[in-house]
Amino acid sequence: MSELTYPQVGTTRQGALPAGWHHLRHRSRLPDGSFAVAAEAVLTWRLHRAAGVRMRTDAPRAAPGVRVTPGLGVGPLRIWGPCEVVWAESDSRRAGFGYGTLPGHPEHGEEAFLVTRDDTGAVWFEVVAFSRPAVWFMRVAGPLGRAVQHGYAHWLARTLRRLCARG
Repeated sequence: MSELTYPQVGTTRQGALPAGWHHLRHRSRLPDGSFAVAAEAVLTWRLHRAAGVRMRTDAPRAAPGVRVTPGLGVGPLRIWGPCEVVWAESDSRRAGFGYGTLPGHPEHGEEAFLVTRDDTGAVWFEVVAFSRPAVWFMRVAGPLGRAVQHGYAHWLARTLRRLCARG
């Protein structure tokens, strides 16, 4: 993990985000009884691919050390962001992973995608992240770049609800 571009590796696992970074927290309710389908969609990259993200991965499933490069955009305007999975978990109440940025990513930081089941049986999807711009165009984007991140989290939640409804 020595290539990661930030020092707070793994902090998204428990949701305690470091000071001095832009934070993203998005939580969305999923259909009752959808935990297994949602967990599998998150851990196998199905969610990201269904949301229209190009995914280059070293493995078919998220696990620590797996390299993944999401690509957002279209054609020559696609921006690739190399990452490495820094944690992953899957049990009866929590399933998901967090990945951290590698050199070449337009930002520095970590992002987690997690499906949880609470004590009432309700199923939730969460995106938790902290980031800073790493390249000039992200610095110039400023609040617009952060708005895109928030919109992306909402889009992933909507996509996951759709996948859960299909089963």
